[in-house]
Amino acid sequence: MERTERMKLSDCEVGVVLATADMKAAREFYEDKLGLTPAEEPSGDERVPITYPCGKGTGINVYLSPDHAGKSTATLAGWEVEDVEALVDELTANGVAFERYDEDDLKTNDKGIVEGDAFKVAFFRDPDGNTHALNGS
Repeated sequence: MERTERMKLSDCEVGVVLATADMKAAREFYEDKLGLTPAEEPSGDERVPITYPCGKGTGINVYLSPDHAGKSTATLAGWEVEDVEALVDELTANGVAFERYDEDDLKTNDKGIVEGDAFKVAFFRDPDGNTHALNGS
C-alpha cells in the first residue's frame, strides 16, 4: 500500500487535559472564576469529562481522576493574552489568587506578574493545584 501524504502532529490541534479530584469544585473554578463555558451542558454524571472551548479551536478538558489530580509541579496550561495586567485584575476580582515568587530568576510584582523586557506572565492554580499561566504583554 502506498502512502501519498504523511500526517504530522505539528498540523494537528492540541488541547489541555486536566485531572480533578472534585468535579464540582473544578466547575465552580473554571466557570465562575475564570468565566469559561462548557461546550455542552454537563450531563450531571461526574465521570463524563467537561470541555471548555477557548480561542482558535483550543480548549481545556477536565476529567475526574482523584488519584492523578494536582500531581504535576509544572505549568500545565497557558493562555496567550493581549493584556496580562488587565486580565489579572479581572480574575483577581473574581477570586483567583495569583502566585507570588521572589527567586533569583523569577520575581513577581505586587499583582503576581513577572515582567520581562518583552513579555509578562502571571501564574495561578486551580483547586487541584494545577498551575496555569497568562502570557502576553
